[in-house]
Amino acid sequence: MMEFALFLVLAVALGWPLGHYLAAVMRGAPMRGDWLFGWIERPIYRLLGTRPQIGMNWRGYAGAFLLSNLVLALLVWALFMTQAWLPLNPDGVPNMSWDLALHTMVSFLTNTNQQHYSGQAQLSYLAQMCGIVGLQVVTPVMGLAVVAATLRGLFGGRQAAAATDASVEIDVGNYWADVVRATLRCVLPLCLALSALLSWQGVPATLAAGPVASPVEATAELREQKIPLGPVAPMVAIKQLGSNGGGWYGPNSTVALENPTPLSNFLQQLAIALIPVAIIFMVGPFTGRRRFGAMVFGTMLCMSVASTGLALWSEGHSATAVDIALMEGKEVRLGAEASALWAATTTQVNNGSVNMMLDSAAPLTGLVAMSNMLINSIWGGVGCGLQQFIVYLLLSVFIAGLMTGRTPELFGRKIEGPEVKLLAVLVLWQPLVILGFTAVALAVPGLAGNSNPGFHGISQVFYEYVSAFANNGSGFEGLGDATPWWNLSTAFVLAAGRYPALLIPLAIAAMLARKRRAPESPGSLQVETPTFALTLTGIVLILTLLQFMPVLVLGPVADHLALMQLLAR
Repeated sequence: MMEFALFLVLAVALGWPLGHYLAAVMRGAPMRGDWLFGWIERPIYRLLGTRPQIGMNWRGYAGAFLLSNLVLALLVWALFMTQAWLPLNPDGVPNMSWDLALHTMVSFLTNTNQQHYSGQAQLSYLAQMCGIVGLQVVTPVMGLAVVAATLRGLFGGRQAAAATDASVEIDVGNYWADVVRATLRCVLPLCLALSALLSWQGVPATLAAGPVASPVEATAELREQKIPLGPVAPMVAIKQLGSNGGGWYGPNSTVALENPTPLSNFLQQLAIALIPVAIIFMVGPFTGRRRFGAMVFGTMLCMSVASTGLALWSEGHSATAVDIALMEGKEVRLGAEASALWAATTTQVNNGSVNMMLDSAAPLTGLVAMSNMLINSIWGGVGCGLQQFIVYLLLSVFIAGLMTGRTPELFGRKIEGPEVKLLAVLVLWQPLVILGFTAVALAVPGLAGNSNPGFHGISQVFYEYVSAFANNGSGFEGLGDATPWWNLSTAFVLAAGRYPALLIPLAIAAMLARKRRAPESPGSLQVETPTFALTLTGIVLILTLLQFMPVLVLGPVADHLALMQLLAR
């Protein structure tokens, strides 16, 4: 519990100034570092054929976002399928199959990092550094750019004074400028600093082939073992800071080469939450409504504390925690509570890295992880968490307005039928996709390939699709997931969870910005209050957890009750 308190204090203490810095970066305001970054940014803008001072409407912004994703998708997919013939492959790693390469590309393109491969054995150094790490750097910034454009739209766009006519196109910013500035001025410097700290703690950072060692046990059939190394520290830095989660090694942050010391464990955990927390602190100065930013932060903080507290209790202090079998799959050097804190943090943030086998966690810890991903806005990923929060905010304003007999409006702009229909699509899309694919995987014998046919088997399959849709990437494992079914089905779910959730709120924000703004009065619905924050939290729980209650009961809840029955004997 002390570690959680220290983690929370440092996340807030570091997130506050970083959030204000991010607000200045995303506003394009003059900064002291312009002399340094300007000479790097200007050639990039010329190469992209854009001028950062020229804004875009929401369609142009969304089109640029999709175009950049398409180009990266084709390049990285081709890289994975040809890595055996390319340089920087000292270990002779073969090409990926087309379906595994497709899943891996979509997974990292959507800032998810769900891995159906082991990086140390199935990717070359070039594929890791250019394909994996390249996407890990760029894709979180793309999410941040889209949420910045959405915030601009909610508050009238960059040319708010002209937005009094429905024919006026709202300027939501320049996509290329948003991505370039955030990458160069924020993400890369933070990665450089964290990479140096992790190298100091013993995380490898080399281009040499791994050494060959003799096993300690002389009677073992294995006469020698090749230890895979590589430029691990830079990848670990961006995997945590960018809400990515995909590790150099298959077992992820449980491997001592990725996470060698208690200090490296704490630094990585702090890095996971740093930028998402900073984005929440960015809201106030970026929009000019600091009370609104405080409401967002307070709501997320309350949900985070409740979620983490339940995970720590379940893993370390509940009746099931006394069973020594629960230490299977956990690192003894880290312990149960540190593992539970990591599991809670990485599912509150769309990170997905693991420092224990989640399949071995207490059933209620698994329930917490699933619930965090279904909500998908407790901090959330870089940008996409706040984007999902905006969806809940708009729905809450509409429902609260109807309940109190007031016209549903946010910041003076009415929320009407077209906007509500788009919000309803997002609300229904989540259960339709997740439950549909879960039902098919469980209904067809042998398709899921899960290691447990009971209640836990339901959790394994459901968790895989929830993690994919939430763009988290962690897994219960216990699945034979390196198959065409899993690769193709989860690739679809990955894309289905990413693009509608980012682009539909942007479209809604632009629709609201084109409406005439009515002056706020005492009769207006006040969203910057604790009462509304409590209402919003209740609506989040109703819209997410209750519609998935049957599968949660059949999975982790039933698994917990079965374990309790065994312990009682």
